[in-house]
Amino acid sequence: MAGLVDKLHKMWNPPEDEYEDYYEDEQPEEESSSSRSSYSEPRRSSSYSFSDFASRSESSGGNRVVNINAKAQLQVVLFKPISFGEETRAVADGEKIKGLLSEMGFSFAETPEEADFILFNTCAVREHAQDRVFGNVGALKNIKRRHPATIIAVCGCMTEQEHVAERFKKSYPFVNIVFGTHVIHRLPEMLYTTLTDSKRVFLRGHEGEEVLEGIPTRRDGTSRAWVTVMLGCDNFCSYCIVPYVRGREKSRRPEEIVSECRELIQAGYKEITLLGQNVNSYGKGLEEPVNFAELLRRIDAIPGDYRIRFMTSHPKDASKELFDVMAHSQHIPHYIHLPFQSGNDRVLMEMNRRYTREQYLELIRYARSVMPDVSFTSDVIVGFPGETYEEFQDTLSLIREVEFTSLFTFIYSPREGTKAAKMPDPVSHQEKTQWFAELLKVQEEVAARRSAAMVGQTYRVLVEERNEKSGLLSGRTASSVVIDFPGGEELIGQYAQVKVTAARSWMLSGELAE
Repeated sequence: MAGLVDKLHKMWNPPEDEYEDYYEDEQPEEESSSSRSSYSEPRRSSSYSFSDFASRSESSGGNRVVNINAKAQLQVVLFKPISFGEETRAVADGEKIKGLLSEMGFSFAETPEEADFILFNTCAVREHAQDRVFGNVGALKNIKRRHPATIIAVCGCMTEQEHVAERFKKSYPFVNIVFGTHVIHRLPEMLYTTLTDSKRVFLRGHEGEEVLEGIPTRRDGTSRAWVTVMLGCDNFCSYCIVPYVRGREKSRRPEEIVSECRELIQAGYKEITLLGQNVNSYGKGLEEPVNFAELLRRIDAIPGDYRIRFMTSHPKDASKELFDVMAHSQHIPHYIHLPFQSGNDRVLMEMNRRYTREQYLELIRYARSVMPDVSFTSDVIVGFPGETYEEFQDTLSLIREVEFTSLFTFIYSPREGTKAAKMPDPVSHQEKTQWFAELLKVQEEVAARRSAAMVGQTYRVLVEERNEKSGLLSGRTASSVVIDFPGGEELIGQYAQVKVTAARSWMLSGELAE
């Protein structure tokens, strides 16, 4: 345990005066009597002392941490659920957190009961995700009662909302640390304060104008990696909380991004996904005039056998130059996730998307003119406040016209603090659910046609995992279509040539090509 103290001392940067109010000794009052009756606050002088933490850790074979992934992945329709957009951003943050913990000497436990430190990494994009976090954190009261020295922390976008942080402060007294997305690098400091001073730590807010470099990363896989190119968002779509929790746009220096990608490629990673809330606005504020298209050119010039993907693209900033770079690249698949959200101009205006239906379709047409084999996926919101059934039909007609490979579809969910949450919303949830079912039927028809056309074709796939239910390997094509096929463990993390033998709607089966 002494080694951990030394590391914490070495990595600790004393807090700025502006954060002093977030370090609290005082015991907050709970909001509900039910919480008071089910949880008895242990004495701080003993339960949160550094010596008790050390004793428990030494007896269990070292400092251990469990990362409870409570960001509640969005329900993804049509294809196997994957992390994307804001959820992927949370995954990338989690890799940095685990990197810091590894540097501090922590190992990783399998269950909360084993852990000395329990961490919730959260996402705030959807209301139901937030509700699940509160429920899962609340369930830890019993663990804290049995093991008072356990440290419990909550981080991520969700905690950047003031009302959420206050709720944790008042109603969850067993939570020791609450911190936001911009202060991940100060985790050693926060742990040090909690362990040595028995203080609850609440740390949020933005620090500096530049993206911090050099934060250690412990990556979850060996074949696919996430690389952040920029943070924040300046778009302020009327339904979205992200700009309020992630802050304004900040771009990493291109040389740092290229260097990180080169290291990953040299280490054997086969697919790198560049992350940003709006990658197409990359470069704003940099001394060197480098836009996203130029950044892609520089990464594409790195020798090796790999793919470069990126998310998320905003249609208002997507350029013909971007599609031209993709068309002439060696490592960028002819695939792009380009959220359209609605096919109706009035609804798009109310969403503050800043493009029209025709402008979106013009991007699609140009991309296909330079990349005839390009495939598109997209996001769509059903039942935005004030949307009529006739306007919803414009969304369906756009889906039929573009023929997306897949869609990530959501029934509108209000987020406190956004403009849309205050808009009149006369359409019932039941009716929106009926619209949603209608949309799924349309997209299923599109997906069935596209899948049927793939039968008999051979594709190069990156083999990602073995499907636990079927026992088959699962791989993803350049256009991000998943194919299941039989094969050995040695193929996981490698490219393989797979022939599609059967298709059912969005489900593809195949076999290794001879």
